[in-house]
Amino acid sequence: MELEFLGTGAGSPSKSRNVTSVALKLLDESNEIWLFDAGEGTQHQILNTTIRPRKVDKIFITHLHGDHIFGLPGFLSSRSFQGGEQMGELMIFGPKGIKAFIETSLKVSQTKLSYPVKYVELEKEGIIYEDSRFRVITQKLDHRIECFGYRVEEKDYPGELQVDRLRSEKIPAGPIYGKIKNGETVTLEDGRVIDGRDYIGEPKKGRIVTILGDTRQTPNISQLAKDADILVHESTFGKGEGRLAKNYHHSTCIQAAKIAKEFGVKKLLLTHISARYVGKLAKNLEKDACQVFEDSKVVRDFDIINVPFSK
Repeated sequence: MELEFLGTGAGSPSKSRNVTSVALKLLDESNEIWLFDAGEGTQHQILNTTIRPRKVDKIFITHLHGDHIFGLPGFLSSRSFQGGEQMGELMIFGPKGIKAFIETSLKVSQTKLSYPVKYVELEKEGIIYEDSRFRVITQKLDHRIECFGYRVEEKDYPGELQVDRLRSEKIPAGPIYGKIKNGETVTLEDGRVIDGRDYIGEPKKGRIVTILGDTRQTPNISQLAKDADILVHESTFGKGEGRLAKNYHHSTCIQAAKIAKEFGVKKLLLTHISARYVGKLAKNLEKDACQVFEDSKVVRDFDIINVPFSK
């Protein structure tokens, strides 16, 4: 599981940062890529990565400001040329209006997609998607327009079969190992009765990635961020700019760091960086955040962050 940042800037593109988009790469887990927001130029950014558009099968939009959605029509259109007829359904989650924006853009430009799109316009908070490996939870944030944050929870992995222990106890390999791994009670040829549950290791806890849209500080952030392995939090403003951040419905690096510290986050990634912060000034955002929460990082375009399992 990896996060790859395709755009880390706020509002409009700059020479050093494109506007917001981040890919959650789940290639080892489910052979999928999930895209969170798609600002203008997202498909151009993808050309500089190993991401294959046809692997993107879910898109989560935080809100309908242009720097988060203007890249969608172009990406969806180009994706049709990536073997679209063989691709399955693409799911797009977002606030009410995302379907109208995309379909109007495609209609006016007379663009036809070669794959089906399923729109999930968010009407309530809570679980919005779940499969055998993942659960996605959303909560409303506090921005100038309706905005959502997303919490991706990976389900726990079952414990591993303790093969070495089975061998040491002279339990022969074969189909019986499958029954033991399923936790069944089995009777061996020599009459021994064993409980398969006794030969299964501890489950491995799944990971949690939280990705927020633009927001002022709101209690809902804590529900999304609690115990996250990675928290992606906007940092449009810096230390000492709390009033400005509130007036413009955004957050500071210090506010993000306080959330990470208070709610057990393991790593904080700061994004949505204003063009005012370049070079040393951007590093200062990181330094200031680190004084509150040590494992803070200001991400740059094309940064790839591995999401490790908790030890």
